[in-house]
Amino acid sequence: MNTQPAPNASLAEGFAQVGALFAGDDGDLDRIYREHRANKPVMQGDICAELGSASFAGHTGRPIYTIFKHADVMKVLRDTKTFTSGILMETGLGPFLDGLMITGLDGDEHRQLRGILQPSFTPAVMEEWRETYIRPLIQRSFIEPLIPLGKAELVSTVGVMFPIHVVYAVLGFPDNDPAALETFATKALKVLGGMANNPEAKRAAFEAFQELYEPTLLAVQARRASGAEGPDLISRLIRAEFEGRTLDDHQITNFVRMMLPAASETTSRTFAIMMTHLFDHPEVLERLRADRTLMRKVLDESVRHDAVATFKVRECQADVTLQDVVIPKGSIISACVGSANRDETVFENPDVFDIDRKQMAAFGFGFGAHMCVGMWLAKVEIEEAVGLLLDLLPNLRLDPAFPRPVVRGVSLRGPDAVHVVWDAP
Repeated sequence: MNTQPAPNASLAEGFAQVGALFAGDDGDLDRIYREHRANKPVMQGDICAELGSASFAGHTGRPIYTIFKHADVMKVLRDTKTFTSGILMETGLGPFLDGLMITGLDGDEHRQLRGILQPSFTPAVMEEWRETYIRPLIQRSFIEPLIPLGKAELVSTVGVMFPIHVVYAVLGFPDNDPAALETFATKALKVLGGMANNPEAKRAAFEAFQELYEPTLLAVQARRASGAEGPDLISRLIRAEFEGRTLDDHQITNFVRMMLPAASETTSRTFAIMMTHLFDHPEVLERLRADRTLMRKVLDESVRHDAVATFKVRECQADVTLQDVVIPKGSIISACVGSANRDETVFENPDVFDIDRKQMAAFGFGFGAHMCVGMWLAKVEIEEAVGLLLDLLPNLRLDPAFPRPVVRGVSLRGPDAVHVVWDAP
């Protein structure tokens, strides 16, 4: 008999706290971004701070400029020499990672590290994991146990849970103690709380990240000692080589620690956003029920329309001019992905959710050299979760006893809850 792991209260609370930290005042966000694109596409200052959200631009004392137009965001993300990512070693997760964070590296160091990591995250590997890890785990542990219940709240029972379990499964961690795994994941979520401009939150985040190190290192060492011949991610990273360079146990441990909060959190919210869009657009939901080849289109449009992480931060290595605004060397640029993905000069009817629109570059998973290395893993996870819900829960629909889900948040977006019902046997 399948039994669904009960929602972990500490994990759900941590997820909600991270959402609240990055929520801000988003009541009129679309209008604010639209007006900036039209009238003030480069703003001196941090729009996140103005809207009351935690900011990836941090509190370094350097000048901050927020950019809103698609062309400018693309230019900044594409030109990695002029607009570097090293600032994330100060303002993001870098302080916790002993200098090894792929999103905060540039130049040859970034190229070599990505060359080592990328072969473990190709679409071909993800399709292998889809069959061996992802689909069986999500179906057995999170969807089948729901079938007789007839109702559920999808964020806490499915969305928060499945990405964590999938990430741990592909890492090759033992799955015989779900409670211990979720406690481990709760510590990972605390790390994101370190983005708050609060000494106590930063101290708690640092302690949580340190507590993740030893058990992760032991797992890496055990895998290396056993020959690292398996298909799991840790074994692949141990075997990986690029231009004669390999990763030592400390480097692999740090990369895995970075994955734990980042991969699970954003995947959970993207899943919830996609489900919200499907319920908001019943014609799309019916098309998807009838034709699962549309799944990737629905997911990609969900990420364009409502990217989870809506700002990418870079540092200027020279004086630059964007939209006639001179930005001095050393300034921090906060590139507003949420605005760029709704730029009316690039996307026709950008505020409309349209899975048939012409595909243009969107920035939900980043862009250029710093495109999210785990993008294909996230996509396959979400596709399987949504597909299994539609396959196994007949006539899945919103629960009329609860408010409709609303995608909200300034820096980190997603609905707080998605209450659903279906025809139970």
